[in-house]
Amino acid sequence: MERMAATGRTNAGQMAAAGFIAKEERAPLLSARDIEVTFSLRGQLLTAIRGASLDLYPGETLAVVGESGSGKSVFTKCFVGMLDKNGAITSGSILYDGQDLTRLSEKEWLRVRGRKIAMVTQDPMTSLNPLKTIGHQIQESVELHQGLRGRAARAETIRMLEAVGIPDPERRYGQYPHEFSGGMRQRVVIAIAMACKPQILICDEPTTALDVTIQAQILDLIRRLQKEQNMTIIYITHDLGVVANVADRVAVMYAGQVIEVGTVNEIFFDPWHPYTWALLSALPQLGVKGEKLPAIDGTPPNLFNPVHGDAFAPRNHRALNIDFVEEPPEFSVSPTHKVKTWLRDPRAPHVEQPQAIRLLEKGGQEPQAESLGHPHQDPNRQPLIEVKNMQVTFGAGRKKFVAVEDVSFTIYKGETFALVGESGSGKTTIGRALVRINPITAGEVRLNGEKISGRISHARDLEVIRSCQMIFQDPMASLNERAKVDYIVSEGLINHHLYKTEEERREKVRRALEEVGLLPEFSSRFPHEFSGGQRQRIGIARALIMEPQFIVADEPISALDVSIRAQVLNLLNDLKQKRGLTYMFIAHDLSVVRFIADRIAVIHKGRIVELAEAEELFRHPLHPYTQALLSAVPNPNPTLERAKKLLVYDPDQHDYAADRPVWEEILPEHFIYGNQRELDGYRKRLGL
Repeated sequence: MERMAATGRTNAGQMAAAGFIAKEERAPLLSARDIEVTFSLRGQLLTAIRGASLDLYPGETLAVVGESGSGKSVFTKCFVGMLDKNGAITSGSILYDGQDLTRLSEKEWLRVRGRKIAMVTQDPMTSLNPLKTIGHQIQESVELHQGLRGRAARAETIRMLEAVGIPDPERRYGQYPHEFSGGMRQRVVIAIAMACKPQILICDEPTTALDVTIQAQILDLIRRLQKEQNMTIIYITHDLGVVANVADRVAVMYAGQVIEVGTVNEIFFDPWHPYTWALLSALPQLGVKGEKLPAIDGTPPNLFNPVHGDAFAPRNHRALNIDFVEEPPEFSVSPTHKVKTWLRDPRAPHVEQPQAIRLLEKGGQEPQAESLGHPHQDPNRQPLIEVKNMQVTFGAGRKKFVAVEDVSFTIYKGETFALVGESGSGKTTIGRALVRINPITAGEVRLNGEKISGRISHARDLEVIRSCQMIFQDPMASLNERAKVDYIVSEGLINHHLYKTEEERREKVRRALEEVGLLPEFSSRFPHEFSGGQRQRIGIARALIMEPQFIVADEPISALDVSIRAQVLNLLNDLKQKRGLTYMFIAHDLSVVRFIADRIAVIHKGRIVELAEAEELFRHPLHPYTQALLSAVPNPNPTLERAKKLLVYDPDQHDYAADRPVWEEILPEHFIYGNQRELDGYRKRLGL
């Protein structure tokens, strides 16, 4: 049964485990034992944490991973006394600094929270006061926890701003949160936490909403601050690429329990729990283009009800009979690796790890040797969307802002065309312009050869609305929270009178819901009654019911767990095949884009700088900005992730004063933006 020997593992996991034994032999800095947390909701009791135990050692970085609702945030909020008012720790202990944190009064918590254990929250905008300057908010923390006042407190605040990489800190001191970008706001939240000089820092999804390049910078920042201040860090995340980058150890949570814990190499290269297998298998980097990702079927258990046996058993096609009857005990795989699964019992049958785990050791799928016959390669291909010299501006006069400049591309029928770039690069602006939400100020857009930009007839406008639909990034913000699903999905039908009888409308809603994997009875519910993945499916159903030819999918999976991402990606691909749909897929995660896209266009500050077939772009990234984006993509292999070199793009490296840039086809179907000197350099690199 000893899988390390049976599967011929490399020494990487064993060496990592051996290196960590020294820490295991020391006393833990914080030790949580058999924690149970309950919430009283609408007269019912929900057991959010069910006997979870975890040790935290001095100076380590521990990642806590799992799907939304697994209990990651609730469990770690117990360490800082920040449970909601209707939640309570009903049993267990959390030993830290000689005291049990579960027994502290609010007055006693003030001596621990912030000063000894601090937290960086997921959304910096909700944790910053929009009415107070950035400097004032950091200085409050400095004064409260460092005892400084006046000029000394201000000087320390400016030093903190500089320490977290915010340029021109003296000017930024007097600015407000809305004047900062998302990445800069996250740096401010980190500065507030660091001003407390804590011993333990809890980072709750600190990079979820950030671009890969900004994410890499934030991770480097936290790593540097940890080293400078000798901190212990807990990362809460569902991004396994981030875990591979930062973690010494990993704890996997499911249904309110820690079901597997070990060193990062043990969890990634020799996992034992079927849930850990399922999480790793669902990574797009391990998927094969044209095939389905192994998504996790079903949903987590309802924690309002008692859980019998292994909580993951109903979703586990490898489940044993005993999994449905009795909860597994904790087994030791190694001194640093523990897991709750009956597969470790000597009486259990041998079960092979999924192929994805073996692929992970190689760093993912090998590039495809043969073409899959993408629609754009068909000699009889037909253009669906044609964009020529598009310009989009906002404002006028001195306040005029050019969001998109001189953009041209063609999207062919049946393909998935991806548009990637950082926040503010113009991706969403282009997508909204294609469906006539944003007007364009120059150039033109054609649908099936007919112009649809600028002034068009009312009949043509209605045709465009029916033919071109959009799936929005935030499913909660784009759904009317006061309307039932029945109305939300059929709103387009109602507005455009696309049904004859009420019975026909209901039937169309039923078919649309079933097509995206939702039950017809969901039509009588409100959006807040659904999970994030289900809400995104409602948004897809709303687009599909109009029977469009073309769909703009604007970051449709960026806020979703890795397992839910796999479900949505599979759904989009299935619908594409079944309905003959054409997509523009907007994203900043190139690992996802590589799996789903036929061609990729890279955009920087409103201008497309490179466009190529997906595998060609990964094989020969030419533009420095494309190279920087690719270098920042997290790799779920910890060894490769930590060895990679992060490239930083400097736009000032281009000298276009005399030698003007052009849009050139440097290889067949591979276009790049550059001047003659740069193009010559790209050709030399390609051996042309």
